[in-house]
This record gives sequence, structure tokens and C-alpha cells, in this order.
Amino acid sequence: MNSKPSLDAVRDLDARCHLNTFGKRLPILAVAGDGCYLIDENGRRYLDLIGGIAVNVLGHGNIALAAALTDQVSHLIHCSNLVYNPWQSELARRLCQATGMDRVFFGNSGAEANEGAIKLARGYHVEQGRPRARVLSATDSFHGRTLATVTATGQPKYNQKFAPLPPGFSYLPFGDEAALTQAMDDDVACLILELIQGESGIHPLSRDYVALARRLCDQTGALLIIDEIQTGMGRTGHFTACQLYNVKPDIMTLAKGLGGGVPIGALLATEQAATGFVPGDHGSTFGGNPLACRAALTVLSEYERLGLVARAQEAGKRFCEALQPTVSTAGPLVEIRGAGLMLGLELASPTTAGGAAAVRDRLLAEDGILINSIGQTTLRLLPPLTISDAEIDLAARAIVGALQK
Repeated sequence: MNSKPSLDAVRDLDARCHLNTFGKRLPILAVAGDGCYLIDENGRRYLDLIGGIAVNVLGHGNIALAAALTDQVSHLIHCSNLVYNPWQSELARRLCQATGMDRVFFGNSGAEANEGAIKLARGYHVEQGRPRARVLSATDSFHGRTLATVTATGQPKYNQKFAPLPPGFSYLPFGDEAALTQAMDDDVACLILELIQGESGIHPLSRDYVALARRLCDQTGALLIIDEIQTGMGRTGHFTACQLYNVKPDIMTLAKGLGGGVPIGALLATEQAATGFVPGDHGSTFGGNPLACRAALTVLSEYERLGLVARAQEAGKRFCEALQPTVSTAGPLVEIRGAGLMLGLELASPTTAGGAAAVRDRLLAEDGILINSIGQTTLRLLPPLTISDAEIDLAARAIVGALQK
């Protein structure tokens, strides 16, 4: 593009050329970013409480990340996995150290990581000499858009259209201990869970349920997969939600914030679970490329330098304290859910004629604040972990004002 883009021109081009998958987008043409702000073509700044859907953990325009990417692009962007690259092996070491897992495979997205996790679990049982195919997941879960991961996703609106779906998947009522106990037997290959469900509105599992899941997997020989795509990378105030819940899975998946905006996903496994793959069982052309791994290594270094895991916990507490006085059974805010900087604000139903979307639109139009709405009654906050106290206070005042209006 040689001339200054305009929202109308880009929207028209999108309508004519882009596959119709995103529906009505927000009326913002993002051309730059600065810290926790997105900037449009006219220079208007928007306080970004969506953070690229939990991706922009360092905010926009982080100097260290930009410098690392610029340097890496000038040396080596990609090489195949037929050769070694030092950034890949160092990133694997750092992630094992941070998560307590033993082995890592790199892909390009969260869906790809979860796809690999399901394959690894089934492969593990084959290598053990007793194949198992059943995959259990929770209702209202979200695990990706590939055919297998959308089948594991316990929301019919995402997968019914694409039937026949891969066989072997079953759904358990979210958080129902009796249903979990009844379903777990020695034919189950794996149980895949989000410890805090993100896409359905920020719903945490109880600690008792998670402990029971670990215990039943141990008893039956099934593998426990924890999907940390949205909860990982310090989002909950711990590097992983597994650490928050004090549970160690057999397989874990990471993505979103791992590359700070550069696409990368990671499948992590214990030494035992990792035996489910032998050479040739899995692979990726782009997975673990030097550019993406250098980005992720820089993100991890910035986490240490800025203390971002602890910051997420502090910032989440500040958000909750600012919003808590407005929580009431009479509304408009009836509950705050989540942990750290992964928060769901449950609104009275209906708060306005347009529900949560109307609050989102008011915040955008009147306050220049980007927030995510889920369904009719939930607002989701996934801001950069670098968000300042002043930005939290500004956002909280705007949210309270929008709810009151």
C-alpha cells in the first residue's frame, strides 16, 4: 500500500476478497501500536483490553522484541527441521524449566498444539501395546478449529456443521465430578481440560475437580492434557494455570502469548507421555523456526526482566478491587470470574437491549477502550501483562461508567 489506507476502503476490500469468517468486525483500522494502545490510521489511540486475544502479552511495540526480530530477520528466518537450530533447543530448555515438563514439540498455533496432543495421547497407548481412542473433553470448552480440535471443543455451534466428525470424542458436563468419575475407565486415551475456560466466558474449574481428574487418570492409565493456550504464559498470575491449581499434567499445550505476537505453539509432555511419538509420527515445516523461537525467547527474557507473572497477579487484583463495589445481585455487574489478567465480568441479563455487546460498543465509541464481549452477558478482559496501574484505573472507571449508563 503506497497511500494512506482508509477504513472504508479496507472494509470494502475485505468484503470483496476475504473469506467470510469473521462477521462484523469492530470499526477500527489498526496500523500501529504503542504499549497497551492500538492506533488507527487517523492517530486515534485505543486502550487495548483484548491484547490480540491474550497474544500481545508485552503490549505493542516492545523495544526488546522488535530489536530481536529485526536482528533475526537479517540472519536467518527459517530453516527446516532436517537441521538443528540453537534457538529451538534453547527455547525447549527454557519452557521445560518454566513448566516442569520434560519434552517439547513446536508448531505454529494453539490448535496445532492441541491436535498434536491428541495424537500423542493415542500414540502413547499404541506404544504401550494397548491402543485406546476415546478422548474426553468438557462441555463449553474450546480447543481449536482443526477438525479434531473442533470436535474436542464441547460447543455444538463450532462443530455440528462439519459432520461427520472424527469418532471417539465424548463430552462431560463442565465441573461435574460424578459424571467424570462415571466416564473414566481403561478405554479412555486422554482427558483434555482448560482449567479456566476462556471462549465460553471465563469459567474456572474447582480445585477438587482438577485433583479428581488427576487421580482418575492415574488410576485408569489415561493421560491428562491441560490446554494452557489462553491460561498460560503468566496470564493467571502463575506461569501456567497448572501451577495455580498445583497439578502436573501428562501433556500441556501453550501458544497465544508465547511469541508475543509471532505465531508459535508448543506441545509439552512428560518423559513417559513423550514415548507416544517415534521418528516420523509427527512434524511441522514451519514449527520451531528460528524467527518464532527467537521471539519466544525474548518474551521469556522480558518476563524475567519486568516481573510480568507477578505483575499479572497484582494487576488482576487491582482490576477486581476497582470493579468489586459495583458487583451486586441486582446488577448491572453480578460477578467477576477468573484469575490474574484473565477476567470475566458477568452482567445482569439483559443489561441493555444489546447486552454485553452494547457495553463493548459504548466503551469503544465514548472511551476508546477495546474490550471483548462473549454471548449476551459476559465481558472478557485479556490485556497485555504490561498494563500500568493508571491504565487499569482508567479502564475500570470507564467500565463502571458504561455499566451505569
